[in-house]
Amino acid sequence: MRRRIVVTGAGVISPVGNDLESLWAACVEGRSGIRRVTRFDVSQYSTQIAAEVPDFDPTAHLDPKLAKRCDRFCQLGLAAALNALTDSSLEITAANRHRVGVLLSSGIGGMATWEEQYRRLLDGGPSRVSPFLVPMLIGNMLSGVFSMLTDARGPNLAVVTACATSAHAIGIATDLIRLGRADAFVAGGAEAAVVTTAFSGFCSSRAMSRRNDDPAHACRPFDRDRDGFVMGEGGAAVVIEELEHARARGVPLLGEVLGYGMSGDAFHMTGPRPDGSGAAQAMHAAMEDARVAPGDIGYLNAHAPATVEGDAMEAQAIQEVFGESVPVSSTKPIHGHLLGAAGATEMLICVEAIRRGLVPPSLNCEQPEEGLGINVVRGGPLKTPVEVALTNSFGFGGHNASLVVGPPPD
Repeated sequence: MRRRIVVTGAGVISPVGNDLESLWAACVEGRSGIRRVTRFDVSQYSTQIAAEVPDFDPTAHLDPKLAKRCDRFCQLGLAAALNALTDSSLEITAANRHRVGVLLSSGIGGMATWEEQYRRLLDGGPSRVSPFLVPMLIGNMLSGVFSMLTDARGPNLAVVTACATSAHAIGIATDLIRLGRADAFVAGGAEAAVVTTAFSGFCSSRAMSRRNDDPAHACRPFDRDRDGFVMGEGGAAVVIEELEHARARGVPLLGEVLGYGMSGDAFHMTGPRPDGSGAAQAMHAAMEDARVAPGDIGYLNAHAPATVEGDAMEAQAIQEVFGESVPVSSTKPIHGHLLGAAGATEMLICVEAIRRGLVPPSLNCEQPEEGLGINVVRGGPLKTPVEVALTNSFGFGGHNASLVVGPPPD
């Protein structure tokens, strides 16, 4: 008998809304949050579009003094995590604080802070650099600050695996609860890389879409005319608990984390292993951990960022594992590629798909690439019972993570 892990709280700060209901509505209605970048002048960039979080006021969630000492990624992540904690009704007290863990991460960290402080160094010398540079820059500070705000004193850590970061965060937190290291965890991730340095790097590598004149249709997962991903920003977090711990509190259960799988491509710094074997290994491991078979999966939320190589690799892996049996979609055309926040965001979309019996469509897949061999949901949402769902997250460096989620236990 192993400890069962349930989801009791959800928090989302996204380009299409700052709660799970808004995010879900945008996914099923096909409302994209991708627009022309507003945070800096993009006229010289080959890519000029992104999915920014509009009208975000960190002081609505944080004390103004603390907000000023946090990079934007940390602000977004803290807002999502605090909302998840509120949603779960979990009160952290002297009696339980040593049993509540925190695993909140970022794939890149404080890029905006790095840029601003480096400009200060160049313009005014070292004395002009803020003493908060390093704490604002490092990705683990999201976990650190959250624990300080809530007095959670259980396991506190961060994991950095690029675009697989928050999927790994939830998976590792699940394992730690199963091992008895904690009874509950706040887990997820955040990213705020819509800044000049990151944009310059991704533009130079030709990784991002250049459909600047049609932002809403720029991200085209599995479409034969796809030309790259569209960057997004945001934060997403869940509160997960051991089942009996949650039942003792008498709180509503949103879903269950059934399984977690991971693998390494051992292939290339940025490109995936073309045959999809690493992705397939992660999916098989997640299903084995969940004790389910491929035929049990009713929805697969693909990583599918709309890159030429990435989508082709994942389609091959899905075809190998599932054939054409499972409905597949990528929701990145709605919320953009949230990098370190992608895995948690997309896992919550799977939770909603199960709850509502509805699979969101893969927007902009108008002409599927020939020979995909998978069942991409197109045109509109698919109404179908979903008992178990799987979501994939793959990161630069060959980091692969898959999560399997199910409905709340009876």
